[in-house]
Amino acid sequence: MPERDPVGDLQEEPIEKQAAPAEASQPAPTTEPEPPVIEEPPAPVLSAVLDQAHLGDIEGALGTIHAEDVARRRTWRQHLLTLAAIIGPGLIVMVGDNDAGGVSTYAQAGQDYGYSLLWTLLFLLPVLIVNQEMVVRLGAVTGVGHARLINERFGRFWGFFSVGDLFLLNFLTIMTEFIGISLSAAYFGISPVIIVPLSAATLIMITTTGNFRRWERAMFVFLATNLLVFPLAILSHPNPGAGLHGFLVPGIAGGLSSTAVLLIIAIVGTTVAPWQLFFQQSNVVDKRITPRWLAYERADTVIGAFVVIIGATAIMMATAAAFGGTKDYGNFVDALGTAVGLTHHVGRLVGVVFALLLFDASIVGASAVTLATSYAFGDVFGIRHSLHRSFGEARVFYGSYTGLVALAAAIVLIPHAPLGLITTAVQALAGILLPSATVFLVLLCNDREVLGPWVNSGWLNAVATVIVGVLLMLSLILVISTIFSAIDVPTLLVVLSALLILALLGGGGYVWRNQRRALPRPPVDRLARERWRMPPLALLNRPTWSPARRAAMFTLRAYLVLAVLLLVVKAFELAVRR
Repeated sequence: MPERDPVGDLQEEPIEKQAAPAEASQPAPTTEPEPPVIEEPPAPVLSAVLDQAHLGDIEGALGTIHAEDVARRRTWRQHLLTLAAIIGPGLIVMVGDNDAGGVSTYAQAGQDYGYSLLWTLLFLLPVLIVNQEMVVRLGAVTGVGHARLINERFGRFWGFFSVGDLFLLNFLTIMTEFIGISLSAAYFGISPVIIVPLSAATLIMITTTGNFRRWERAMFVFLATNLLVFPLAILSHPNPGAGLHGFLVPGIAGGLSSTAVLLIIAIVGTTVAPWQLFFQQSNVVDKRITPRWLAYERADTVIGAFVVIIGATAIMMATAAAFGGTKDYGNFVDALGTAVGLTHHVGRLVGVVFALLLFDASIVGASAVTLATSYAFGDVFGIRHSLHRSFGEARVFYGSYTGLVALAAAIVLIPHAPLGLITTAVQALAGILLPSATVFLVLLCNDREVLGPWVNSGWLNAVATVIVGVLLMLSLILVISTIFSAIDVPTLLVVLSALLILALLGGGGYVWRNQRRALPRPPVDRLARERWRMPPLALLNRPTWSPARRAAMFTLRAYLVLAVLLLVVKAFELAVRR
């Protein structure tokens, strides 16, 4: 019998099972004068779901919603209980985003540039919400993971590039999580040889229980520990005025340079990482969230986005306050050096809090990133890939998770590696590859065969296009300034910004003209939207790309390969300087 949660089994709430006769399933009397509206259960539809474990009751950490539940929520209490049962994928992916790489990158931004890069977080908040909302929709409506959709809709060639990028980047990111674990343990004098294998074993035990609810509850315990960002910021005594100025007035202390652009790209890459797209879509599917519950999962995502930005702000302001005006300002080495510096400049308690926060963030990040990779592995190879299944039922899924964790942990134990630089470079790599991931995401969200009435609106496509354009511009600055080291980076920024604005205006005008000529689509009522699910992928017509779109995609791919190679060159240059 699956585990039941007492919150989800309250008989007075319409969250409960509606399979019994109507009079047996009515909630207990409330102050509401009219009874809740019970809608007819939807007729069975063809499903694209690959693993049957992805169908059934929603069994969240904080509640249960049964598959047959069709009752409309009418009171705040009912809405909150439903949100409690749904909440999880958005919160976990966002807090997991403040992982070891995130903590290290935000700490570097504060230590090396003071409050001046806080504005990047304000820009990234809508980027987070827009990107993750799109994968939430894809997961709830299609019932399949991101990797499988890319493979099936665009072919194995593009699937290889997209998923290949993910596997490589995720493995490097998992390594940074264990780097975070080893550095946090070193602060307390614990050998990496002891803490890294223990942490790897803990991660494997938490994930391979064969119980989705148990895994999610374990994640919630680690999420609660993330609240340490608040005492970290308060005890560091930041300057509120300088922080507000850093948020509202874009600037870079010391001026714009290729090194500063590298860090900005790293901030982007650690805040809006490609693995998040794959993780949240698959986790939504694994939690069995359908379009009926989409509004609650959107709320989960927005809450998580604000949590991650608040956490990043706290870390950046704490290190800006602690290192400003000291000999360590502008001399970030790694997260261990930051913890030691906080102890020296502020106090032992602040150093301890930072080290604990780094350890907690590393555990959450390692779990989420590794699980995103295993989900994608299951999607690509068509194997069982659900946390609802036992180890015996999904050996390959859990085996891939175990193997990734063990291998990344072993590599991190190699001595004398430049851990701080590796962490920054991996986050920058994520930022460089993000435009490609976002392009595939937008194409999927405009595919009517996949999303039907849930396709992107025009304004959402416009926002996503701006996001891709800005990310490409940042990576282009890094590429050009690495090749031509004597170039004036501020002038380059002005030129590329002007070109980007012209391109966006031209593209926007072209799309607007085409939309005016298109016939309006008939409206779809709420119930029909809630019940619409993507048919099996084999029944769908694969989209046809125009020669122009195909050429644009090949150009993007070639450019990203060049950008990645030059990122390696830039990282090597920085390593030699140190």
